Amino acid sequence: MRESTSAQIEEEAQRLYGLLGNVTDFKTGCKYTLEHCRAAAPLTLAANNLKKENDAVILAHYYCAPEIVYGVADFKGDSYALAKKAAEFDGRNIIFCGVYFMAQTAKIVNPNKRVYLPPISAGCSLADGIDAETVSELKNKYPAAAFVCYINSTAEVKALCDVCVTSSNVYDITAALPNRQIVFIPDLFMADNIRAELKKRGVDKEILSFGATCCVHDKYTVRDVEELRAAHPLVKIISHPECPLAVCEISDYCGSTSGMLDYVKKSDAKEFAVLSEDGIVNSLELENPSKKFYAVSRACAQMKRNTLNNIVGVLKNIDTAPQVEVSCDTAQKARKCIDNMFKMAGKK
Repeated sequence: MRESTSAQIEEEAQRLYGLLGNVTDFKTGCKYTLEHCRAAAPLTLAANNLKKENDAVILAHYYCAPEIVYGVADFKGDSYALAKKAAEFDGRNIIFCGVYFMAQTAKIVNPNKRVYLPPISAGCSLADGIDAETVSELKNKYPAAAFVCYINSTAEVKALCDVCVTSSNVYDITAALPNRQIVFIPDLFMADNIRAELKKRGVDKEILSFGATCCVHDKYTVRDVEELRAAHPLVKIISHPECPLAVCEISDYCGSTSGMLDYVKKSDAKEFAVLSEDGIVNSLELENPSKKFYAVSRACAQMKRNTLNNIVGVLKNIDTAPQVEVSCDTAQKARKCIDNMFKMAGKK
C-alpha cells in the first residue's frame, strides 16, 4: 500500500472534521477538533485503502469511537442490524469492531468467511455472565421452558437455546413463543423489563432469569434521572432495557440503540438525556445536529479497545492475524437459534 501524501491526509482530515465537528470526545468533554481529525486521518485513509485491497468489510457497533463508526465502517448499527449485515456479506474478510460475542455471531452466519475482531480478547460482562454448563443444568431443571438468549451471549450458549433476541425484538419474540415458561439469559435487568412489558401487553408468561448485568447500563440510577430533570426541565430521558427497571419506568423512552435513534429523529423535543453508552450519544449528536444531548458519561471499556491502530494492524497482516473461530458443531446449533430470531422478527 502506498503512503498517503500530505495533501491526501489534509483532505481526509477535513472530511472527518466535517462529519465529527459536532461530536463530543468524552475523554476531554470537548467537541472533536480539526487537530484530532488530522491525527486520525492517516489511519482512516490506510484502513479504507487496505479493506479494498483485502476484499474486506468493516462492521462497527455504535459504541465504538466515532472515527471508527463514521470514518472507516462500511456498516454501522446495533447488534441486530450488524448480525443481519454479516449474514448478507459476499466478500472474504469481515473486520468486526465490537466485542467477542458479536464477532462470533458474524462467524456463525458466515462459516466460510474469515472474521477478525481487532481487539481479539474484547469481552462483555453479559456474555461472560453465564456459560454452557450452567445452561445445560437449567435445561434439565426446566424441561418445559423455552430458552431465550440475549444476543450478548457466547456461541456455546446460543447453541443450547431455542431463539436469540436483541433489545429491538425481545418483547415481540418472547410474547410470540408458545411456551408459558421462558428461561431468559443472561441479562437480569432486561428480564425485569420483559416481565413488566409483557404484563402491560396482557401476555401471561413466567420469565425465569439467570446470568449477569451490563457493566455500563447497570450503573444508571433513579437519582440520575431526577438530577437530569431538575437541571433540564424540558429534557426527554431515553434509556436502554439493559438499565434497571426503575430507571426504565420513569424514562420518556426505553428501547434499543436503533430505537433511540429513531425516537430522537421523530421527536419534536430539542433536549435529550441519554442513559446508555457514550458511543450512542455521539451518533445521536452527529445525526441530529440541531438537538442538544446530555449524558451521564459511561463508556464500555471493552468496546473502546477497538482503535484505528488495531484495525489497520489486522488489515496489514490479514493472513496471519488471529481469527475468530467457532467449531462446526457449535456453529450449526447456534445458527438455528439465530435463524429463529430472524424468522420471528421478520413476522412482525
